[in-house]
Amino acid sequence: MNLIQELASQTGVIAAGEYTYRGDRFSYEGHLNEEHARMASIMCRATTMATHMQVDMMKSLGKDCGCAPARGWVVKGAQFSVCVIGNIFCFLDNNAASLNQVMKFMLQNVSNQTGELI
Repeated sequence: MNLIQELASQTGVIAAGEYTYRGDRFSYEGHLNEEHARMASIMCRATTMATHMQVDMMKSLGKDCGCAPARGWVVKGAQFSVCVIGNIFCFLDNNAASLNQVMKFMLQNVSNQTGELI
C-alpha cells in the first residue's frame, strides 16, 4: 500500500492525494470524483505556495518566528478539515476523524520538502 492509499484508509479521511508543485499532475484515493480531486489539488497547491511566500516574508524580517521552513497547513471548518504536508493533501470528516492522529501520521510519513517548490 502506498502513502496516499494508507492515508486515505485512515479513520474519517474522505480523500487523500498528491499534487506536483508545477501543478500539471495529481493523484488521489477516496471519495472524490475526478473533477473535485483536480480542483482540490489546485486549491491545495495555491494555498501551499501562498503559505510558503508568507513564511519567507516573515523570515526576511530577520526574526525567527519558528515557522520556517513551512511544512504544511491545516484549515478546519465546521464539518470538514483540509490538511497538507509537503505536496500531500487529505480531507477529513471532523465528526469521524482525529485531526491529531492524521497530522501525526502525515508528519511521520511525508518527507521534508527541500529547496524551491518550483
